[in-house]
Amino acid sequence: MIPEIGLFSLILALLAAIAQGTLPLIGAATGWQPGLAVARPAAVAQFGLATVAIGCLAASFLQNDYSVLYVAANSHADLPAAYRFAAVWGGHEGSLLLWLYLLTAWTLAVALCSRRLPPAFAGRVLAVMGWISVGFLLFLLFLSNPFERLMPPAMAGRDLNPLLQDPGMIVHPPMLYMGYVGFSVAFAFAIAALLSGELDALWARWVRPWTLAAWTFLTLGILLGSAWAYYVLGWGGWWFWDPVENASFMPWLAGTALIHSLIVTERRGAFRSWTVLLAICTFSLSILGTFLVRSGVLTSVHAFAVDPGRGLYILGFMTVIVGGSLALYAWRAPKVGLGGGFALLSRESLLLSNNVVLTVAAASVLLGTLYPVVLDVLDWGKISIGPPYFEAVFVPLMTPAIFLMGVGPVARWKQAQAPDLGRRLRIAFAVSVATAVLLPLAMPGPIRLGSPLVMLGLWLAAWSVASAAAHAWQRLTDGDGHWLRRLGRQPRSWYGMLLAHAGIGIFIAGATLANGYEVKQELRLEPGAAQDAGGYRFVFAGLAPATGPNYSAQRAEFHVTRDGRPVTTLYPEKRLYTVQDMPLSQAAIDSGFTRDLFVALGEPAGGSAWTVRIQVKPFMAWIWAGCLLMALGGLLAAGDKRYRQGEARAPQAHTRAVPTASREGT
Repeated sequence: MIPEIGLFSLILALLAAIAQGTLPLIGAATGWQPGLAVARPAAVAQFGLATVAIGCLAASFLQNDYSVLYVAANSHADLPAAYRFAAVWGGHEGSLLLWLYLLTAWTLAVALCSRRLPPAFAGRVLAVMGWISVGFLLFLLFLSNPFERLMPPAMAGRDLNPLLQDPGMIVHPPMLYMGYVGFSVAFAFAIAALLSGELDALWARWVRPWTLAAWTFLTLGILLGSAWAYYVLGWGGWWFWDPVENASFMPWLAGTALIHSLIVTERRGAFRSWTVLLAICTFSLSILGTFLVRSGVLTSVHAFAVDPGRGLYILGFMTVIVGGSLALYAWRAPKVGLGGGFALLSRESLLLSNNVVLTVAAASVLLGTLYPVVLDVLDWGKISIGPPYFEAVFVPLMTPAIFLMGVGPVARWKQAQAPDLGRRLRIAFAVSVATAVLLPLAMPGPIRLGSPLVMLGLWLAAWSVASAAAHAWQRLTDGDGHWLRRLGRQPRSWYGMLLAHAGIGIFIAGATLANGYEVKQELRLEPGAAQDAGGYRFVFAGLAPATGPNYSAQRAEFHVTRDGRPVTTLYPEKRLYTVQDMPLSQAAIDSGFTRDLFVALGEPAGGSAWTVRIQVKPFMAWIWAGCLLMALGGLLAAGDKRYRQGEARAPQAHTRAVPTASREGT
């Protein structure tokens, strides 16, 4: 009965979504107030019904209801309860239901937080989000039903993919999807602005916190996925340019560009058409990510579905969204206007240049991801594009982007002077150059002088932090008043910007040092053997059997010492999941501020010997810390009280607003 309740809830949610997508649009176009009044109740109803649906699916998993086909395919009685709950989104059908549920949650948030918006504008926003829900609900009901019955019921489930039986599975997909789906809000605001012509600085102020929130969730989702791959999937790697990794990275790049474009639109009334286009592209890339993962067109450990028919629907749905929105943009963008002018050297021009570079970087990742697929579809041969392509293309593109990121906040609006910029940034530039030259000398090992790429990475890292510090010093010491008093008057978005920029620098430093100075050995070891790596001694003390709730394992014990002093003991495992008869290596990692000690068991190598991978990876914690700082910066900026104050004013149609430049900050 529970699955039928879930299915019926989805049917009712479809009806609510259709009402939400049609009646408010009619009301906004004709002034019909009852139609506009439907938008918010329909959004609340959608969320409630989607909650019932995903709750019914979770109950089916927790109760081991193998009469539900999706449950039988992705669960087992021996699976721990936490992983049975996470199995709700462990396969194709459930992950799309999770997408829909989070979409209704974002829609509800917009409905509750937009009461001060003009009713017609808010109705258009909610209507656009309603039509997106219609697309996903039709897909779930007709092509990907998570409540499909299996008759007769299975005696036991097939178990969840062992790669997914990890705490990362509980938090990573919801966080990533929150970012994906969150960009639908910026998309809906953009479409509503094109329909109404109400696109000004106040519109940008409304959109900016939603975009920042989505970007923050996506940053955390990518962080969690990378950390998960680091200790489970990648034998010590943290980014592989996997197509699904790329699918999350492309909207992140476009979303970053959108955030900076919204700053200019809000502050100077410029980039209006460009900002709308970026909002469309960012959400389009999120939909593309769904197509890449769920169509089965790509082979990836993340791609659970292999049904091309479903992919055709998603492709058609994506075509409607992208094609329809771009057609509307081509029709209405000239009426929106470009906004205010600015000099060749100004904060506006620097932010625009940064946006262009980020967009080109996203396009290069898109090309490398889709080009092999296109060749295969057209039967023009099979090729593989891997990390060498992405690293060769991405690094040259991001170098000017990081440089401009440091210069932009220091430059003045409308017109800046090169000598003034040089004076403000000379110390930051000197510090970054000194760091790139001197820091490698402090690193141990024969390659301590560093390669050109290592020196470039360290320069960019130091530049990100030093330029942010230079901007903060300038902001707090220029003008009247004590710096402590000025410190308390700065908006949260300014602090968020500083944290995010510093986080990027720390991330670059961690990635540069981890990749440039890691020590990696893969060798054959017998119990009792010792191996030196990166200044540490790893002693293979022994091997013993171990058991888990649904697996058996061989657990190794490694004693790690440095200069004869004990450092830690590591216990890597080689697990065998009994239901699917699938082996899996579970690495053991000792994390520190300046290094990670990594040991993973491979396969038996004859006798009592095993293949073992030993790695000493410097500054891995800095990668995670940098991402956390970026997310914290986005969260802090999204909570700026100015955005809530901005809701109290209504936009005027076709108004060319140029906001006051009371502060130069973002």
